[in-house]
Amino acid sequence: MKKKFILPVVLSSAMLVGSIPVSSVLAQPADSSVAGSGQALKEWNEKASVPLFVKERYSEKFSSSSASNALNYLKKNQDKTGIPHPDQNLKVKSTEKDQLGMTHVRFNQSVNGVNVEGAEVVVHFNKDNEIVSVNGRTNQTITADSVDTNASLSSDDALSAAMASVNAPEELTYEPTSELVILPFEGENYTAYKVNVNFMGEEPGNWFVFVDAKTGEVIDQYNGLMHADEQTQKGAGKGVHGEHRELHITQVKEPNSGTKFALADYSHENLGGIVTYDAKNDYSSSNDSVHIGNSAAFISDYDRAAVDAHYNSEKVYDYFLNEHGRNSLDGNGMAIISKVHFGNGYNNASWNGRWMTYGDGDGKFMISLSAGLDVAAHEMTHGVISHSANLVYRNQSGALNESFADVFGALVDDSDWEMGEDIMAPEAKANGSTVLRSLSNPNGVVVSNEQRRAYSTNGGVYPDHMDEFYHMPTSVDGGGVHVNSSITNHAAYLIAQDLGREKLGKIYYRALTVYLTSNSDFSDARQAIVQSAIDLYGEGSEEEAAVQSGFDAVGIY
Repeated sequence: MKKKFILPVVLSSAMLVGSIPVSSVLAQPADSSVAGSGQALKEWNEKASVPLFVKERYSEKFSSSSASNALNYLKKNQDKTGIPHPDQNLKVKSTEKDQLGMTHVRFNQSVNGVNVEGAEVVVHFNKDNEIVSVNGRTNQTITADSVDTNASLSSDDALSAAMASVNAPEELTYEPTSELVILPFEGENYTAYKVNVNFMGEEPGNWFVFVDAKTGEVIDQYNGLMHADEQTQKGAGKGVHGEHRELHITQVKEPNSGTKFALADYSHENLGGIVTYDAKNDYSSSNDSVHIGNSAAFISDYDRAAVDAHYNSEKVYDYFLNEHGRNSLDGNGMAIISKVHFGNGYNNASWNGRWMTYGDGDGKFMISLSAGLDVAAHEMTHGVISHSANLVYRNQSGALNESFADVFGALVDDSDWEMGEDIMAPEAKANGSTVLRSLSNPNGVVVSNEQRRAYSTNGGVYPDHMDEFYHMPTSVDGGGVHVNSSITNHAAYLIAQDLGREKLGKIYYRALTVYLTSNSDFSDARQAIVQSAIDLYGEGSEEEAAVQSGFDAVGIY
């Protein structure tokens, strides 16, 4: 049966935005087929995802900071980098120049032009066209002779298998994507289709399903849900907690109804807009519509969640633009779309790869999640991550995904170092649940999810040191993405105590957008953040020392 694809519509224009991996504040990922543990698997994983970090002190100067020169360097330094035949095994992914004048060339490891899942290498030039470092992860179990990259299965058949495996509903939020990759999994290298299927409903999903390109069997899968003339003018509204909000809105002339006003902001140059939708308290996206009022004052009780989502989205957009020179989540002005009143009593917010979704809460544990500026910043940062390091949403890379979202949530909402203090319901606060997580004192917050808490060795509180790491299977919280993130959160807090929020933000943003790759773990993050401090403030600087000290304190080396 043909699937229906529901695309967001803003007034009379369709907003087409990127489809990238996603995340949520609280959602527990559905079961993954990842299984197994022990020494044999550990040895395999060490060979299949080998970290690489080479720093050059006396590097060769090139005529330009180009991908071809980066490849020439790698060919000359195969013994140093451990990458054999880079001209055959690497494929250029992107070349970007940053505000320091450095250029960063990203490569995917590939065989016969087919990308190896999770294997990336980044070559870094300074402003004088000298290569100063190389980092990333490579798979040393793969050669051109060891894997057959020909597919027996069609991409359409792979898509059908993927949708059946995740019980995809009739209504999808956007057309599924399919890419042929080499997947290292449990001791074997598979040629597989990586299929992305995204849908809302009572159990929203942004599934990544790996289908064997030879047999059609599902090898692995995980849910990456984290979750006419237009003239913008000033408006106003009342937020969830009663705050007065100044808003950018748009006049809408509807047939036979006169002028109305939409929560649609087109006042920012080179931005596709900041637009807030009403999801109408159901789990379907087919009837979502732009939130519209009869006047420029949005003050009804039903308006409040939309007012905060709209206001907070602009605040987060302004932060990334003003502090980091980033134009929207993708850096290229993609539209920022929020949807409020999702579901019924829904205790969650998510970024689904295209937009932010906010539930109203059940009134007992949470209230409207759009009330939290830190929650909005958290979800929007997932969008930034999707368009930069693209950290895989499980195990340590997934915990880093959550951690960077928390860190920037706390940097945008700079009144404290807690997450979610503005969305907790009175009953939850009375029972001692006043925040979701704390960067300053992780041990002061109990892990509320009983299934996750069962893996605790520290009395069921969030860990602040690797000694308290929750060793979970990927079927529980994606391997601890929402729990173990508090360890790296605490490192960021400690660094900020020495350097302040502004420097922390600059260092972390650089690490996220320049050095981290999709399968980076905690140790990789330390290296990336240390190197970012060196890039910005110099080797041996107090900033580098503060970063080293912060990670030492939480046991990440």
